[in-house]
This record gives sequence, structure tokens and C-alpha cells, in this order.
Amino acid sequence: MSSNQWDLLSLRPPSHSDELKVSFPQEHVMLMTLNRPRNLNAMTPQLTTDMAAILNWFDDESSLWVVIVTGEGRAFCAGADLKAWLHNQASGAANEREDVASSVHGFASISRRHTSSKPMIAAVNGSAYGGGVEMILNCDMVIASEDAVFALPEVKRGVLAAQGVIPRLGRVAGHQLASEMLLLGNTITAEQARDRFRFVNIVVEKSAVLPTALDIARQMTMNSPDSVQSSKEGLLLSQKHHFEDAVRTHSLSLVSKRLYHGANIKEGLAAFSERRKPKWSNPAKL
Repeated sequence: MSSNQWDLLSLRPPSHSDELKVSFPQEHVMLMTLNRPRNLNAMTPQLTTDMAAILNWFDDESSLWVVIVTGEGRAFCAGADLKAWLHNQASGAANEREDVASSVHGFASISRRHTSSKPMIAAVNGSAYGGGVEMILNCDMVIASEDAVFALPEVKRGVLAAQGVIPRLGRVAGHQLASEMLLLGNTITAEQARDRFRFVNIVVEKSAVLPTALDIARQMTMNSPDSVQSSKEGLLLSQKHHFEDAVRTHSLSLVSKRLYHGANIKEGLAAFSERRKPKWSNPAKL
């Protein structure tokens, strides 16, 4: 429960095109919907720009604690627009190596986003290919439709899954299973993604994907946002450092300092002592 009045009208996200839908379906939660259903929500430069602007704003908006990403129609995201890629290759405008190396947040401003300690949930409503899978692998929890399918088919097209999924999949699934997806380029089911490759948390029927993601987000917002965000920060640091270095760096981080010196730690301990539900405050800006 939050002590802050949820003032939906005060939220002013940046302007964006109709390729992206942004809404606030429940307290402290933002929903981003990729809105190119006729193109299976394949990524465009405009959609990437929109997502970057919205996510940067979300990171800085203290009243928003969790974001859900989903797709409109029968696909989550079909990845990059390969026809546009072909055009760039043919015209000599392609500059892939430099583009990947200089990209701060990766594909769709999600696949390599590591600067935010706020949780991101993928609500996978349908098929996810290439960059769509890269996005999913960098989300904190993944809810998938039972008919969703996943593939990294880049090797079938002569390109490369270069925006972060290779090391992430290797860490999550292990070398051999990651090789199966990356080197064969074949499609896997939602159940396989959950049980064998281990990057899906929950598989539900299609109509339950978004409600389940919203319920997961609700459960997250029932907890202290300081604690949730510091916990995610610790997970991110564990990917960069050895064990002791990760623990030490985390304990001295600004996110941990905010937790230990903020109002929510006092509220949580007091609520436990007084046998009542805590009333959380928005985290202070770092």
C-alpha cells in the first residue's frame, strides 16, 4: 500500500507516435504496448526513439515503480525490419558494428538497458523473434502466452543477434542450450522457454497474459520500492562483478544509501512492530 496519492492526471509522458501506446493501468505501473500489429510489431527507428524517450522519463518519474512491455495483436515483437536493413546494406548506409558498440540501451532501448533499477515485466502475447527475444532476456520477469513462440533466426538471414542476448542466454540457459537457439535459429515453444531455456517465468492462456503481468506488478508494488529497486540493483551488479565485489559495491551504492537512509525502511519496520500494513512512499530521486 502506498501513502502517496496516486495522481494519474499529473503524469505527463513525452509525446510519441502512434507506433507506441502508453497507459497507467494501476497504481505505480506503466504499460507500454508496441503498436504495429500489421507488421508484427517489428521495430522501426521511430518506435525505438519513442521507447527511449518514454523509458528515460519513466526512470526519472518517482511515482512509477514498475513497467510492463507487451505487443498489440498476435505478436510481441518480430525484431528488426529486415527489408529496411537490406536497403541500408544495399545503399552502403549500414554501419552495424559501430551502431552496436555505441548503443547505450540496445535493441528497442531495452535489450542492453542496465541503468534502471526499476523492474520491467515482459507480457509476451505472441511470437517473439530476434530483437524481440533480445528485449525479453533483459526483462526481470516474463509472462508468456501458451501459444507464444520464440526464435533467434539471425543465422538463417546472415546477420547476428548482437544486442546483448548472446551473453544473457549463455548465462541463463547454459552454453549448450544457448548454442541450440543461437546456432540453429529454430523456434521454441513457451513451455520450452520456461522449462528448458529458463527465460520465461509463467505460461498462461493468451487472455490471461496481461492480467497475470498486472498482478505480478501489483505484488511488486505491495513491497517497498526502495527494497525492490535495491534488490534489482544487486542482481545487475552480480552480472558485472565477482561475488565479494558485487556485495561490497552494492552496499556502498546510491540505491542502498537511499534505502537505509529513507522513509520506507522506518515505515516497514514500524508496520511490522505495530502489526499493520506498511504505507510506502515514492523513493527519493538519486
